[in-house]
Amino acid sequence: MLQVKLICVGKLRERFYIEAFEEYRKRLGAFCRLECAEIAEQRLPDSPSEAQICAALEREAEEILRAVPNGAYLVALCVEGRQIPSEGMAELIAGRENSGKPKLCFVIGGSFGLSDRVKSSADLRLSMSKMTFPHHLARVMLGEQLYRGFKIKEGSRYHK
Repeated sequence: MLQVKLICVGKLRERFYIEAFEEYRKRLGAFCRLECAEIAEQRLPDSPSEAQICAALEREAEEILRAVPNGAYLVALCVEGRQIPSEGMAELIAGRENSGKPKLCFVIGGSFGLSDRVKSSADLRLSMSKMTFPHHLARVMLGEQLYRGFKIKEGSRYHK
């Protein structure tokens, strides 16, 4: 069974995000072993300098990279990443299942994104949209797209 790990900067606090993500976590249980690790978002002043932001992202990068499972295919969600359709997510899932190394790891950054070190360590840089979304919503969206990808792969009617 495919092992999928989400490494997310920041803790979900809003009940509606928690409930939505937990629904997809429950559904994904039939298709993969899903783990979600939350990394503390570094605290910054109200108007941080570029240097302060970079330093915070580097501190987050240390924890993120430590949390990536050995041998995992690493996907960094970032605005400059490649956009793929839902069928592309199904292909990514199938590719990992058939690779002999069935570990897939996604990283969602915090309010200021991800450090260049995390992005350059990734096997794939993935963008969900050209639009901007809260990073907590991105976790829910990724859960849904993973579920949709598995359903496409199985030939289900979920994906229309």
